[in-house]
Amino acid sequence: MDTPAARHPERTDPPTGHPGEPHAASAASRLNWLRAGVLGANDGVVSTSGLVIGVAAASASDSAILAAGMAGLAAGALSMGVGEYVSVSTQRDTETALLAKERHELATMPEEELEELAALYAAKGLDPELAREVAVQLTAHDALGAHAEVELGLDEDELTNPWQAAAASMLAFTLGALIPLLTILLLPPSVRVAGTAVAAAAALALAGWSSAVLGGAAIGRAVARNVGGGILAMAITYGVGALVGTSVG
Repeated sequence: MDTPAARHPERTDPPTGHPGEPHAASAASRLNWLRAGVLGANDGVVSTSGLVIGVAAASASDSAILAAGMAGLAAGALSMGVGEYVSVSTQRDTETALLAKERHELATMPEEELEELAALYAAKGLDPELAREVAVQLTAHDALGAHAEVELGLDEDELTNPWQAAAASMLAFTLGALIPLLTILLLPPSVRVAGTAVAAAAALALAGWSSAVLGGAAIGRAVARNVGGGILAMAITYGVGALVGTSVG
């Protein structure tokens, strides 16, 4: 049977897909820090806008708003960075353990692993004889890489990076938090709450659009979810701040 896979059995691309299209493991690794960045920016906008609007409702003091906003920014950025580092480190540990297990199986039961790889390619639609030929040649070229990609959906050279995700999340949170913080400090008191809400909603719309584009999801739904959730959070914190401010006053 004369097929592209038969003519080039050494290729490690999946039997299906478009030429040049990155496989799932590679794409997931490259998008990991972008995902962390989008989530960090979104959290920075929501949490900081809610915080400063709540403080503004309780107190008109610029110093109180600045202190609360800076404290929230620092705490949030550090929390996001540590959280991403711990989460992605756990994911990387799991990936490393799976690769170690596969490496051990290849060393101790190579024939069984060869048959398993051939069966996986056959399950993807290749003729059984061709699937075995591809498996034999891929095993001779890079057995662990072939099994990692087809069986585990991993690329041993592109595992998730916890430091990259943590840095992206911290930086994005800081940038997102600065939008409502600077807005509420620069606007006059009469329009600072409304202006901050508008600025935060615009930033959330951009974050929602970015996350939808990165994930290939519906843009309208992602934007509406982001903006709606942010407005709800700001409304609640404003109400709590106003209530506490009135009670204390």
